Order: sequence, then C-alpha cells, then structure tokens
Amino acid sequence: MSTSQSVAQHLPYLRRYARALSGSQPSGDAYVAATLEALVQDPKVLEDNASTRIALYRLFTKIWNSVALNGRPTVAPGIDPNQPVERHLAQIAPLPRQAFLLVALEGLSEDDAAKVLDIDVPKLRELVEDSGRELAAEIATDVLIIEDETFIALDLEGLVEGLGHKVLGVARTHSEAIALAKVKRPGIILADIQLADGSSGLDAVNEMLRTFEVPVIFITAYPERFLTGERPEPAFLIAKPFQPATVSAVLSQALFFERNAKRRERKAS
Repeated sequence: MSTSQSVAQHLPYLRRYARALSGSQPSGDAYVAATLEALVQDPKVLEDNASTRIALYRLFTKIWNSVALNGRPTVAPGIDPNQPVERHLAQIAPLPRQAFLLVALEGLSEDDAAKVLDIDVPKLRELVEDSGRELAAEIATDVLIIEDETFIALDLEGLVEGLGHKVLGVARTHSEAIALAKVKRPGIILADIQLADGSSGLDAVNEMLRTFEVPVIFITAYPERFLTGERPEPAFLIAKPFQPATVSAVLSQALFFERNAKRRERKAS
C-alpha cells in the first residue's frame, strides 16, 4: 500500500476527530487540510512511526496546538486568517478534551493516545479524568431519541440516563418525533434516519430546526443518506453498529460546544 493510500484510509477518522474538537466540519476540515499540506512538504514525518494513523494524528496535533488560545494566533499552514475557521479559535479544545476524544471517540489505546499528545500514560489518564469532570458539570440536558428499533432505543436511553441526562421520550416515526418536540424542546436529539413507517428521521429533525436550534447526533446504518440529504447544523454522525463510548464522547462534545456558543452569545449581547 502506498503512503497516499495509507493516509487516505485514516482521513475519515481524522475529520471526525477534528470536527469534535472544533465544533463544525468546515473548521475541522481546515485543520485537516493544513495537516495534509504539511505532510506533502515533509513526508518523512510518517517514516519515523510504525503506525501511519498515530503519525498522522501527531502531525495534526502539532498544527492544532500551534494556534495560541490567548493573544494573536500563529495560523497553521493553509488557513486564511480572514476565513470563518479563525472565528472558532475561542472554541479550541484544551489538552484534557483532546485526551478524552482520542480515547473515547477515536478508540485509541492509552499508549497510542499518549504518543499522539507527546505525554506519558499517567498524564493521559489524569487529563481524561479532568475532561470527564469538566463535561459532567457542563452538559446535563433533556434528550429526544428518534429510533424505531426497540433494543437500540433502550440501549440509548440507558446510556443517556447513565450520563445524567433526562430522556423526554422515544419516537419511532416522523410524526411521533414532531409531537414529542412540541411538548418540550429537547437540549439535544439522537436520531436514526430510516424509521419504522418508512419516514425519515432526517426530515423530522429538519422540520424541528425550523422553529428552534439544537445539536443533533444521527446514529444510523445509512450514513450515505445523511451525506446526500439536507444536513442540519450542528449535526454529528455515528454509524451503526456503534460503541457506547463513541456515543458518550460525541454527545458530550456536542453539548459542550453548544453551551460555550451560548455563553459567547450572551457576552456579546
């Protein structure tokens, strides 16, 4: 397998990670593009590590962390400081959140996550614990689940409640979802796309978002329908079958960015 082929197979996962860090796909993709440009300029960065994925994530991390959280940022290669991505600088995740996502969302071992962040394993564990405490204090909310498969819905309900959230209800169809959202607006929506009666969870979400804004996580066996349809923002995508840790990580990150955005809006008003 060529270097380009090896890198290409890891790009969807790097884009997912970048999106979770930045809070939007365009912002995350700008940093992924900068990583690829740096790789083209110096391909040797992949030769010093047995794992292409770990080397790629290490390079991304160096570029990500080259942007200062305070004062004037040092703009990463390939990023125009006049573009909207720079307006997300205040949202850049601190080191604890990077550690949390590498382990919970990306599924890296502690050893590999520590290599990506250039720290030791005890430090990584400390950072993950710090992030967990931070997120737990931030994100409790009401959740609407749109899922027609009973056992999956039960799994999601248990997972959500285990994280300290309240489930408003479980909808199996487009009409049930709309009815539940009218009773009380959720703080986040977990939605399948293909529903029991042939209706679309994507259509239901888009209809809801015409009247209120809320982050959405689509959990589906048909990710191509999300990619080709009218996609709401902010929205995240998890393919079935899913790992509970992945749902937990994405749910936490979606709510964290939503809360931070609202805080900034209040300060600006």
